Amino acid sequence: MDLADMNQTASPVQPHCAVLSQPDPLQVGGVSLHSRLFLGTARYPAPSVLAEAVQAAQVEVLTVSLRRLAPESQSGQAWWQRIREMGRHLLPNTAGCHSAEEAITVAQMAREIFGTHWIKLEVIGDDYTLQPDPWGTVAAAQTLVREGFAVFAYTTDDLVTALKLRDVGVAAIMPWAAPIGTGAGPRNLPALRTLRERLPDSVLVVDAGIGTPHHAAQVMELGYDAVLVNTAVAEAGDPVAMARAFTLSVQAGRLAHRALPMRTREVAQASTPMVGVPFWHQGS
Repeated sequence: MDLADMNQTASPVQPHCAVLSQPDPLQVGGVSLHSRLFLGTARYPAPSVLAEAVQAAQVEVLTVSLRRLAPESQSGQAWWQRIREMGRHLLPNTAGCHSAEEAITVAQMAREIFGTHWIKLEVIGDDYTLQPDPWGTVAAAQTLVREGFAVFAYTTDDLVTALKLRDVGVAAIMPWAAPIGTGAGPRNLPALRTLRERLPDSVLVVDAGIGTPHHAAQVMELGYDAVLVNTAVAEAGDPVAMARAFTLSVQAGRLAHRALPMRTREVAQASTPMVGVPFWHQGS
């Protein structure tokens, strides 16, 4: 049988595309999301730049702060109107709160003003590192969940705190990669990996410390459900292009996780089969 006959009789190779063909929405807070990138709305050079970045990234969730409304001036109302016109899911936050009581009060106000039961819970315990207070966060989360909020709880990569947040019924646990605004990227990948392994059924969203798209891809490859970025996009030289880059990196990381990456090895292994190759050619 010559080569032409072999080509005619051989079975065609069918690519294995099961992962690509399966839908992969994120279910959180009672909604289904296609985008796994959440975008913050602060620090942009102009509201128009924010709007272009949102469009370029095709994000579905925007974080907003009650303090940005600035009720004593008209600028806050204009900003709020622009946010509403974007038509995205809003995730109000309790940024700047230093106690459970303060965070609960701000959350209740945000629900009335923004018209959503979603809340990004932040209770800061240290003003220098902006590290969240684990005791205050868990206490506030417990109260807010009882009051019907879908709580997205900002925390560190501490496993015990995350377990307690899961137990009180938060919608999502949001561990940091590094302190807020540093752009340092994930400083403790083993801890983030442990969180994912120990909380397989919880929604985990990396929040804070992400600086570049490859940081986002790293944590998405671990199996995280989404990434929240703000400063990394808002303070980029071209925020619109950076927003798009983050969307692509989140998609790549998620797809890589679902495709099951190869296991790492301690020694080299030839990628080209050596069977049938004369020994004097091997290694040349």
